[in-house]
Order: sequence, then structure tokens, then C-alpha cells
Amino acid sequence: MTSSLQLSQFDYDLPTELIAQTPAASRRESRLLHLDAESALHDRHFTDLPALLRPNDLLVLNNTQVIKARLRGRKDSGGQVEVLVERITGPTSALAHVRASKSPKAGTLLHLADAALTVTVTGRQDELFELEFPERVLDLLDRHGATPLPPYITHEAQSHDDERYQTVYAQAPGAVAAPTAGLHFDQAMLDTLAAQGVQHAFVTLHVGAGTFQPVRVEDLSQHQMHAERFSVPQAVIKQIDDARAGGGRVVAVGTTSVRALESAAAQTDRHHDPLEGDTRLFITPGYRFSYVDALITNFHLPRSTLLMLVSALAGLEPIQRAYAHAVQSRYRFFSYGDAMFIESPL
Repeated sequence: MTSSLQLSQFDYDLPTELIAQTPAASRRESRLLHLDAESALHDRHFTDLPALLRPNDLLVLNNTQVIKARLRGRKDSGGQVEVLVERITGPTSALAHVRASKSPKAGTLLHLADAALTVTVTGRQDELFELEFPERVLDLLDRHGATPLPPYITHEAQSHDDERYQTVYAQAPGAVAAPTAGLHFDQAMLDTLAAQGVQHAFVTLHVGAGTFQPVRVEDLSQHQMHAERFSVPQAVIKQIDDARAGGGRVVAVGTTSVRALESAAAQTDRHHDPLEGDTRLFITPGYRFSYVDALITNFHLPRSTLLMLVSALAGLEPIQRAYAHAVQSRYRFFSYGDAMFIESPL
């Protein structure tokens, strides 16, 4: 229940200089703050992860792929416009955020990428605009779009961002933000874990721009989550059952993997393969997890739904203490920053 939870309980002070603007020199070079099952804190490095995982543990990774969702251009009137594709709805159609001095009406033409392509506004769904593209959306974005870095990263996306703001196991195009906990893994790390008996499984949750939207209500019971598309194969549910039967834990890599798994658990009809749909699951302290025993995650924005999720797993006070320690110890925060390994309390 969220009735007694207030937004102000999930605030903390973060010096601007601790917001990582660039990734570490290599994926595995980040620090790792370990919050163990007894709520004790340990300063480690991501290269220590194999020592923290056990044979029969199951890593669950989100294999969504970040698309080059950002386009800039002009309207027929000459006014500047910025498009951020939120969701591809068909081969040539998409829902998008459109920033312009005046909201475009249906029928408006948007000339994007130095007039390399023209898209048509066909309608609106709440804050999102329906767009029709002249060719396959994915192909046009790949040719003309830019990687949509988060709003707190101040530089324009460059070629190294195209690589580093993407996991090494990304397979399913559709996200407009990276599942950033996965950015720390390189193939060598995955191979090392597999060699010591740590299993892995893939789910898909296409991260939307709403992940960066601020919570605007103080009473969290009044907050409505943005919708994100997820898919969990039945084979993954079997892997979870097998891991637990063998004494292993389910270790979600990233809050997006948590939301995919717990959304699948919430489906009443579990006979479909895969378990999929739109999820608005809002996980706050008091939530009872069905599938997740531990979490690898980055540090999250103050007053964000992601901070609420990690507080649900570890407890509000331990997370408050961990974040205060991380600030004092000058960990690097957010998408390109350092990681945490959180074990569910005993």
C-alpha cells in the first residue's frame, strides 16, 4: 500500500559534480556499493561481483535495445521542433514527445534531420503525438536519429555514446533509455559468471522517457506510472523455479528487469508464452516481491519511482543510509555512474 508514503521521504541532496557525464574507461571499472542481507554497507568494485554471486544464482537481464529516438527539425511555419520517439506502434508509425513553441495539430508536417525526412502528425494520445513516417521507423531512426541521452547528461550524443549507452547483450529494439545497470557488464564478465555456475536469462522491457519524469504528487497513492511494454518468456519462469529449487537466488539486473518479472508475476492468466503487455506497476515500500531476491542497479534520482523501488526491496532506512554514504564517498551517480548490489533483507 502507498497511502502512508510521501514523496518527501525519497529525497536526498546530490552535488551536481557527482552526476556522471561520461562512462568509466571500461564497462567493468565502476565502483560497487554492496548493501548486504543484514543491511550492512561494503565499498567494493564491480569486478568483485563474481565473489558476491553463487552457483545456481540466476541473473535476469533486460535485452532491450536503445533506438536513436531523437530527431530535430522544423515545422512548415519554420519553427524549431524536437521529436523524441517514445514507442513504435507500427512499421511506419510511432508515438512521440514533440517539443515546439506551439503544439502541432493533426496534419502538421515536421521536416526533420536537415529536411532528410518529413513526418506527419496524425493525432494525439494524452501528452504523446501520433506520427506517420515515410518509411520504416526503425530504419529512418537508425540513419537520421541520435541516441537519446538522459536530460541530466549535458553533452550531445556522440559516437562513443552510441556504443556505451547500450548493453553488450541488447537484442530487441524499442527503448528510449538504457537499462543502465546492464552497462557495467562486458562479455568477459558474463563468461566468468557462467563458468562459476551463475545462470542467466533475458526479459524485455522497453524503457520509456517517462522513467525520467518527476513524481508530481506528495501522496504517492495518487501517482500513476507511465506505461512500458514488457515480455517475459515462459522459459524464464522455469529458470526461476529451477534456480530456487537448487538453492539459488534471482538477481535482477536493473529496475527494469524487476518491473518485467514482477509484472509477469501479477498476470492472472499465465498460460501465454510469452507473458507480455503494458505495465504500470508501481513498486513502493510494502510491496511483496514474487520473483526477485537481489538487485544490481545504479543510483537513482531523488524523488523518483526507481528510488522507491529499491527502497521496497532493501527498506527505506537502509537505502537512505546507503545513499548518504554514496554521496559522502563520492560515488558517481545515474546512468553513467557506479552500481549497487542489493540483497533482500533476511
